[in-house]
Amino acid sequence: MNTQTNLKHSKLTNEALNNLIIESIQDTKGKNIIQLDLREVEDAPTDFFIICEGDSTTQVRAISDNIQKKLKEEYFALPNHVEGAQNALWVCVDYFTTVVHVFYRETRAFYDLEELWGDAKFTEYTNL
Repeated sequence: MNTQTNLKHSKLTNEALNNLIIESIQDTKGKNIIQLDLREVEDAPTDFFIICEGDSTTQVRAISDNIQKKLKEEYFALPNHVEGAQNALWVCVDYFTTVVHVFYRETRAFYDLEELWGDAKFTEYTNL
């Protein structure tokens, strides 16, 4: 890695990561964005979940792709793992400390992660 890459990567705090993820979701008109702070939840798999939804599988895929594109461009950050992009009913993008769940509306209602992790601290973001 060159010096510029190291400098950009060193600036990637949880807050910067999460802000860019949320901005990426809003850019592609993702809806009902919620951040769950899981740092004080016992046995949580990560520090943060960011959950949103799209109106179609095409939009779900576009949201997921935009998140990955922006994080790569801004911070040279690649996800640890991406799951579900082919069917795009629920795309999970894992950035270690933050896991992004991009749902198709009906799939989100069925799995109801917000209820499952109800003891987390919630932050809601406005739809643009």
